[in-house]
Amino acid sequence: MSDHDIAMTINGRRHSGTVESRISLSDFLRGDAGYTGVHVGCEHGVCGACTVMVDGRAVRSCLMLAVQADGADVVTVEGLAAPDGTLHPVQQAFRDEHALQCGFCTPGFVMTLAALTQGGARPSEEELVGALSGNLCRCTGYQGIKRACRRLSGSNMADAGEHA
Repeated sequence: MSDHDIAMTINGRRHSGTVESRISLSDFLRGDAGYTGVHVGCEHGVCGACTVMVDGRAVRSCLMLAVQADGADVVTVEGLAAPDGTLHPVQQAFRDEHALQCGFCTPGFVMTLAALTQGGARPSEEELVGALSGNLCRCTGYQGIKRACRRLSGSNMADAGEHA
């Protein structure tokens, strides 16, 4: 195996390291950079738990090699809240709607939605829920997550017949 020197910006901070060609971005983020909010579930890109943003796009970090992110701007769930602790709107919607249970899948759901709503974008509830079709949760039954999507889209919850 050959080693590669890589450098990327993670949550606004520059990180560099030397990695083997076969090291995934998720392994680099968790092991080398210390961002343990990146959860690794299936390691096949199926569950979505490892989702991060790379150059503004939601990606499955278990399917991307660390060398492919060389020079990129990476955002993990740890980088969403403001420096003063104010939650990102997606994080706040998940909190308000009790959209988590064990929390293992939550970073992937949050990062997928954060990518879609960045820059103040307001996708419809259907677009948000549809984008989450590749994220799996074994605990919640998805109702809180759907309510969070409804909140993020600005849909009227009374019209939807559900209570917060």
